[in-house]
Amino acid sequence: LLLLYLAPLPLMVIALGWGPLSATIASAAASFALGAIFGIHYGIGYIIGVAMPSWWLGHLALLGRPVASSGNGADAPHIEWYPVGRILVWIAGFASLTTFCALLMLGTDATAILAAMKHDVLRILEIRGIAADEGVLDALVTIMPACGVIGMIVTLTINLWLAGKITAMSGRLRRPWPDLKTAALPKAALAALCVAAACTLAGGMLAILAEIVTSALMMAYGFAGFAVLHTLTLALKSRALWLGSAYAAVVLFVWPVFAIVVLGLADAVFGFRQRYLRRQPPPLPAP
Repeated sequence: LLLLYLAPLPLMVIALGWGPLSATIASAAASFALGAIFGIHYGIGYIIGVAMPSWWLGHLALLGRPVASSGNGADAPHIEWYPVGRILVWIAGFASLTTFCALLMLGTDATAILAAMKHDVLRILEIRGIAADEGVLDALVTIMPACGVIGMIVTLTINLWLAGKITAMSGRLRRPWPDLKTAALPKAALAALCVAAACTLAGGMLAILAEIVTSALMMAYGFAGFAVLHTLTLALKSRALWLGSAYAAVVLFVWPVFAIVVLGLADAVFGFRQRYLRRQPPPLPAP
């Protein structure tokens, strides 16, 4: 199971360290091998769920453009790298696509998909010797797509972070390490979240897709919420304790992640980080 979660890592390392062409060759080789050994469906699933996200996210992480340092053009231009917040949006998109394609393997309409998920949940509960009434089963089936897409977005994000660290340690990362505290989703993501949340009331396949997109974007705002937390605790002497406690609470109890998501959404609306940084005194001049 651990190897399954780390499946994107080698391709991401190749994309960051050797470029998109090498990642394309590696993706094609892996997809062909899986398709030849286990069947074409596994090869296609690998392309959609692993190869495409790994290749594109690695490409975006190295995407940059020169920007003049001053208006007179006297200074040498510096590189403006692709924003981390936009990469989070792409991760949410790939996680949504992968999860929706996986559900389509269960059926072509909402009724068939929900029935197949309910059957799978019943089998799991029977194996564990757990009895559940109809209401509990319906609740579990309802949240399954959201749980699936959240797991996917966490997997892709952690793999990209690990790939960046590995490539940086090897000396092959061709860009500076980004300041993750500044990660912010574009304003359009908030509008997309509102539209997706409204579409969950539509019913049918549209509601399932909307639930997946809503969960993915909320998780992306959760990562932005952690960035806000890292910024707002900069002046605290016990910063490591506060951050460690927050991460431990999320890992152990899970539900505190909702508070982090709310923090990320509130920052997108009210700009907490910008207000906090404006109140900080300027740094002292170097001696």
